[in-house]
Amino acid sequence: MSQPPPAPLARLLVVEDDDTIRETVSEAMELEGFAVSAAANGQSAWELLSSEHFDLLLLDLMLPGLHGLDLCRRLRQSPGGPMILVVSARDTETDRVLGLEVGADDYLVKPFGMRELVARCRALLRRSRQQELPPLDGPRRPERIRSGNLELFPGECRASRGGQELKLSPKEFRLLELFMLHPRRVWSREQLIERVWGIDYIGDSKTVDVHIRWLREKIEDEPSNPVRLVTVRGFGYRFG
Repeated sequence: MSQPPPAPLARLLVVEDDDTIRETVSEAMELEGFAVSAAANGQSAWELLSSEHFDLLLLDLMLPGLHGLDLCRRLRQSPGGPMILVVSARDTETDRVLGLEVGADDYLVKPFGMRELVARCRALLRRSRQQELPPLDGPRRPERIRSGNLELFPGECRASRGGQELKLSPKEFRLLELFMLHPRRVWSREQLIERVWGIDYIGDSKTVDVHIRWLREKIEDEPSNPVRLVTVRGFGYRFG
């Protein structure tokens, strides 16, 4: 009996300007079974990301030339792209929230333990492979979901507002799908994390608030005074 083909290695790009850290992390992740490439600055990383596929980006923020935050912004201007784990010595709450706001999926503060780094990388990859968001009721997802001038097409992973295509990140799309499938239902942060990020998510729960804010900017006439995606104080968020 022939053996099944081996699972493809997850492709990881390490972007770090410190030679020692870059080489140490690259070698350690290769030993953990990752296919690793490395870049010493943001521009080199962008060129690699523009020409090759990567599953996960391990990104320092303080880079020469193209800053890590700017690299995040560029990547999140288009749907898809790798999961992003920011690794930075900047450890204030403001720094962490800013990293999440520009598109990072998780944030790890230096210095860090290699076991924690590997665990976070694997958790991000597990979440990225959750291709389908099953509705709570019923096995099938509708071909189209409509609410006012908002339309969402789950099978095509696209949404529109007033006939204009919306540029949504994967997390924004999954949040909007969940809300539109269950209008009027109140979702807590913890429930949203479990349904959209996965039960093994180990990052900051404030990422939910960040993504809600982004989503409001795209679906609300007045994002600072939302009427579609509203906060239910003390409970969570509700659509409609």
